[in-house]
Amino acid sequence: MRFKPIKPKKVSSQIADQIRESILAGDFSPGDKLPPERELAEMFGVSRPSVREALNILSSAGLVMSYQGGGTVVLSLVDAGQGNALSELIRSQQDRALEVIEVRKCMESWTAYYAAQRALPEDLRRMEEIVANMEKNLEGQLPSEDLDANLHIVIARATHNIVWLHLMQSLFDAMKEFQRSVWRAVYLTLEDHNLLYSHHSGIVAAIRARDAEGARSAMMDHLTFAEQRSTVYVARQPA
Repeated sequence: MRFKPIKPKKVSSQIADQIRESILAGDFSPGDKLPPERELAEMFGVSRPSVREALNILSSAGLVMSYQGGGTVVLSLVDAGQGNALSELIRSQQDRALEVIEVRKCMESWTAYYAAQRALPEDLRRMEEIVANMEKNLEGQLPSEDLDANLHIVIARATHNIVWLHLMQSLFDAMKEFQRSVWRAVYLTLEDHNLLYSHHSGIVAAIRARDAEGARSAMMDHLTFAEQRSTVYVARQPA
């Protein structure tokens, strides 16, 4: 039997491994900033040069990008540049957003399905907090557009499949401007807001009940409704 010599692992590699695992576990979404070098050095109990070297390792792997004076940002596993191109396309041709919603219907019905099977207690707690805040906004007649988007991302995170999460985040980043416009132009009445709240609370209830098919169906119904309203919005825009 032949054994290979044990090689001690550099501190920077160990730091990079832990941060990589945290990113791939979904603790950070695309666009999130990592803690500053000083804080990371304190967390790991190491020097700042070791942290800097670890971040360089992650940057070379395409997981993060460091900006002078802007910190270190987590990158998408799917091409973030394509997300920017899609955002520009939607801005210039708004009917393309309807094609994105069509893709979302396929993707998100299944993220809800897998979230119902895999969500951990902390995932459910995040969802329930968002729905509770939606209810408060409803009582105060305030919009919940940011909470809406956040809930969909939290559901994707609850699949514990990093590819689902990064794909969803990239699509939402591209659709952000369009979605805000739809919210402010189409969802105008208390009845509209009640209906949206009912959709989201129903999706979360199915996930909490571990009803995968029910969650998938509820998400499909919700996004079909969103597709219909978005189609109305696009039709109203000047040619």
